[in-house]
Amino acid sequence: MYEKKSLLFLYCVSPVHMGAGKALGVVDKPIQRERHTGHPIFAGSGIKGALRDEFEAAKDKDLTNRIFGPEADASDHAGCVAFGDAQLVAFPVRSLRESFVYATCPTALARLKRASQIASDGFEWSIPAPPSDEVCVVCENSALTVNAKQHDKDVDTLILESFSFVAGINADARKQVAALATWLSEHALPGDDGFKYFRDKLTKHLVLLSDTRFDYVVQNATTVEPHVRISDESGTADDGGLFYTENVPPEAIFVSVVMASQERFKRGASGNGGLKAAEVMKTLREALEKRVVQLGGDATAGRGLVALTFVG
Repeated sequence: MYEKKSLLFLYCVSPVHMGAGKALGVVDKPIQRERHTGHPIFAGSGIKGALRDEFEAAKDKDLTNRIFGPEADASDHAGCVAFGDAQLVAFPVRSLRESFVYATCPTALARLKRASQIASDGFEWSIPAPPSDEVCVVCENSALTVNAKQHDKDVDTLILESFSFVAGINADARKQVAALATWLSEHALPGDDGFKYFRDKLTKHLVLLSDTRFDYVVQNATTVEPHVRISDESGTADDGGLFYTENVPPEAIFVSVVMASQERFKRGASGNGGLKAAEVMKTLREALEKRVVQLGGDATAGRGLVALTFVG
C-alpha cells in the first residue's frame, strides 16, 4: 500500500525522445503517445529507470536497491516507490508575438487537478473552457494579441501556428487562467535563477485552447529531425540510411504522481527498522529535487534533459 504521494513536474529543457519503438507513419522513430487523446506521455517505467540511475549516483547502490528494488534479482523483494505515467500539462506553440506560448486545454488542466487531489488535499482553482474552437483564453493584461477586424468588428486576435483565435472574451475566465499560470510558475519549474525568465513568461503567456485545437497542435507541432546513418568504412551516408526522429519540444511541461510505501523486505525477513513511507519520499526528494536529469534516447546528442520539481 502506498501511503505517501507527491506530484512530480517534469520541465523539458531540451528536446526529449521517449520512443514508442514502432513507426506507424512517415516518422521512423515516433514518441510515446496516449491512444485516446494523442497527447505525448512519458511512461512511468522509463521515468523510474532514469531516476534510479540518478538516485544511485547521488546516494549509493545499497540504498538504491532498497528503495527502487533489487537490480540483480527482482523476485527478492519489490521496491517501495512507484512512478505514474507523466501526462502533458502545457505545450509550447509558436506565436506571432512573444516567440511562443504555453498552450493547455481543459482536459490537461482537469488531469492536473485530479493528480493534485491524489497527491495531497488538492489545489483550489477553477478550470474555464473556451466556448468554441475559434476562441482561446489568455491571461489578464496579456501582450500576445493583435487587433484585427472580424465580421466588421475590432477584436483581439491571437495567432498560433496557422490558426487565428479570438482571445479573452470573458474577464472571469482570463482571471482564472492568470491564477493557473501563477500557480504553475511557482510549482512546475525550479526556483533558481536559471529558470526565472521561463517562470515569468509562464505567468503571462499561458493560453487555454479548446481540447480539439490542443489535440491538433500536440499531434502536429512536435520536433521532427532527419538523421543520416554514416558508414564506418566509407565515412559517407549509408544507402537507405536516412531516418526521422520525433521529439517533444523544449519548454513542454508534464506531471506525474510519485508514490511511496514503507520499505519492503524479502519474504520471511524482519521489517523492523526499515524506512517508513514518509522517510522514503523524503530520501527520494533529497536526492532528486530540482535536478536536471536525462530521459529517453539520444543522450549522446544532448536529448532528454528534464528538470524535476516535487510538490506536496
